[in-house]
Amino acid sequence: MKFVRLILAFLISSSLFAQAPVKLEYVCTPEDTEGFGLACSAEDPCAVFLELSAVEAVGARIFVAGNLHTERTTLYSVLLMSEDGGKTWTEPHKRMRAAALEQVQFIDFANGWVSGQIIEPLPKDPFLLITTDGGKTWREKPMFEESRFGSISQFWFSSKSVGELVIDYAHKHELYQTSTGGENWEVKEVTTQPVHLKGRPQDPSWRLRADGKTYHLEQRGAPNWDAVASFTIHIGDCK
Repeated sequence: MKFVRLILAFLISSSLFAQAPVKLEYVCTPEDTEGFGLACSAEDPCAVFLELSAVEAVGARIFVAGNLHTERTTLYSVLLMSEDGGKTWTEPHKRMRAAALEQVQFIDFANGWVSGQIIEPLPKDPFLLITTDGGKTWREKPMFEESRFGSISQFWFSSKSVGELVIDYAHKHELYQTSTGGENWEVKEVTTQPVHLKGRPQDPSWRLRADGKTYHLEQRGAPNWDAVASFTIHIGDCK
């Protein structure tokens, strides 16, 4: 009887009982094909892939950020949220056209930020998504009033008000600071030397691991990484 219980426990924790990968819904419209200049056809379709770049957990909520793209073109940003430990996922913010989301940080249970930029095809118009209600709703905050090239390579908030951010463009690195939670930014330094922000964790508790077909979301256990959820990389085709 003890042997049977051990076998059952192993099976429940093994891949035989693992959740099926989450596959995001995406329907390629004629507007997408024409607007992005995709040379796709039924005979030679353009595969659409999910790319995930960042994960953050706050309390019971998990957030994953990234984008949808073809081999050559970034299509839409993606922000995913789970409130049940990775079993089910929603999109708390609409997909942004030609945008990619890169980093996520929460300073407490309410205040969080996601960095991103438009890619057409070079990175430009960097922005933050800001939440003050634990990620239920988000609003866009452009870094600049006018369009310009550049991307947010790093950001870090030490409190819900105070933060730093680095914008890279060509060979320049621009360091900005805020004391208003990301509402307003002041440039502190422009340099050709790499800038490294202090405060970012060196030993994260979460990671995203891709195996070619699937992204695996994993949490650090003792001593291994534990599977939490997985996401299909190839989610559709434009024809």
